[in-house]
Amino acid sequence: MTIPALFAARVETLRNQMRAAGAEVFLCDHGEMLHWLSGYTVSETFYRCVILPLDSDPVWVLRAIDEVPCRAATWVPNVMGYPDDADAHAVVADVLRRFSPTVIGADFTSYGFTAYTRDRLTDLLPDARFVNLHQVSNRIRAVLEPQEIAKTAAAAQIADAAMAAIVADLAPGMRPRDAAAIAAQHYLTHGADDYWVGPISVSRRAHDSGHGMGFLHATLADDRLAKGDILHVELVPRVSYYSARFMRSISIGAPGDAQVATMARLADLQDRQFAAIHPGAEAAHVDAILRDAMLSEGLRDSYPNITGYQLGLYAKTPRSSETTLSLHPGADWTFEEGQVFHLYTTARGLALSETVTITKDGCQRLTSTPRRILEAGEQLNGG
Repeated sequence: MTIPALFAARVETLRNQMRAAGAEVFLCDHGEMLHWLSGYTVSETFYRCVILPLDSDPVWVLRAIDEVPCRAATWVPNVMGYPDDADAHAVVADVLRRFSPTVIGADFTSYGFTAYTRDRLTDLLPDARFVNLHQVSNRIRAVLEPQEIAKTAAAAQIADAAMAAIVADLAPGMRPRDAAAIAAQHYLTHGADDYWVGPISVSRRAHDSGHGMGFLHATLADDRLAKGDILHVELVPRVSYYSARFMRSISIGAPGDAQVATMARLADLQDRQFAAIHPGAEAAHVDAILRDAMLSEGLRDSYPNITGYQLGLYAKTPRSSETTLSLHPGADWTFEEGQVFHLYTTARGLALSETVTITKDGCQRLTSTPRRILEAGEQLNGG
């Protein structure tokens, strides 16, 4: 068959990886990779995969209940549905036997390719062996195509507007849950895929209680906001699975001078990091610009977390972030045009982050909310 242009290059890129590994067939069961490769993805309620041979048409294998939406979304010509009481791995093994493979490629880091899946398929296919295409499901997608960046930019616009809606409506006595509800409504009425908002917590209380960075991923709580509190908000909307995300700190009442100064310094140091990013820039060097200054100036006592990670599409998977390419002292990769990242930093109960894309000239922000502490009740008019 003729593969649609959007997917033809992707298929050939993967087949080149297969050839290099000596694989005759590739078993794709990584949630995001399934969408990138075939145009459709689905949860891991039952085992599902796309089987891609080197020189013939691929096959989608999934539960029968998902067959109709799969056919509507995918270009893959062969879609095989199985009943819920079937042995999914046995069905997959039967399809693999059609191609008589001796070497089957798989990404052993795929959360779909569990130890059980590997062992079960190995037992069912004794004449074949599996070879690891290590992290191919993430690395092959690291550089986004223009239409992928456009979807991310659309998500960024939703995120900025949702943040403005939270800031405008937030008041003393409200809960983090109420802020999340404002964002969720905005997401759903303005084109986001779903209502999963992102982490929202009272960061000043968490920081003052000795939790340090704990507010970043705190559980949604019902404590009431009072004057002097700082609400940490990270928004992570998706459009056609592509996510943008960013963090801001919202003050209930006017922020203190020390808080304003801290946030201004965070913005300045992160701006320096942004300015150092361009195609070919070393990730470890870019990380050090922010990390070293934060530590030397006493803004942080330690810095155990990364300062950024790649963004792309996010399906119904166990992970909400992808850190295969992330910024830390040991990072051994360089930036490329077309990549998208979430770059973030925190100190003293405050947080600041952006979604950025790498252009031929440097680093461009896709999120545009003002880079300062926001004050509950104010009206934001863009970046």
